[in-house]
Amino acid sequence: MSALVKSSLARKWVMALSGLFLVVFLTQHFVINITSVFAPDTFNEISHFMGYNPMVQFIAQPILIIGLIVHFIMGIVLELKNRSARPIKYAKFSGNANSQWVSRNMIITGLVVLAFLGLHMYDFWAEEIGYKYISANPEDPTRYYEELVHKFAPFWRTIIYVIANVLLAMHLWHGFNSSFQSMGAKAINKGDGLRKFTYAWSVIIPAGFIFIALFHHFSHS
Repeated sequence: MSALVKSSLARKWVMALSGLFLVVFLTQHFVINITSVFAPDTFNEISHFMGYNPMVQFIAQPILIIGLIVHFIMGIVLELKNRSARPIKYAKFSGNANSQWVSRNMIITGLVVLAFLGLHMYDFWAEEIGYKYISANPEDPTRYYEELVHKFAPFWRTIIYVIANVLLAMHLWHGFNSSFQSMGAKAINKGDGLRKFTYAWSVIIPAGFIFIALFHHFSHS
């Protein structure tokens, strides 16, 4: 029994730590992308640094990909474990009588977000790899802003981006706060400060990404 409990706690810790790692990445990603709205030259400079710095490309980027994979695999494992331990399903959703819809459907929002990340990596990461290593094009520190604007030109792509970030906000609304709880921060949460911070961040960052997408779409359409 003790080993089972420890195994369960270990899975929750891995899930929490990988989730918090991805939160840091999302914050950094937003800080870079928001510069494209008010300082395109700065956006080009930062993007060029991130695209050609060996530490970023060969250390940080693989760690990010591994963290992403671990987080979603562990999420699926925990969801299956929870379902097997709960043989009687909820008959209906009745507000606070059951857990919130978001917390009960983290696997759904997570998989949708994962699918969106696949599209996002195809749009930006795969093209970056093709530009640098397959086509072997020369460095162009000024190309990133125009490439970003081009991606948000199609209306359908912008809408997908908006919907994906709404689902991301829903996923983070439960997941960010739960990560701290899994690591034993319930006592802190009783003061409401940490809980309010996680809820605010879960709305502000995805809303910021939505703003960036809509800004570039309507500013250049």
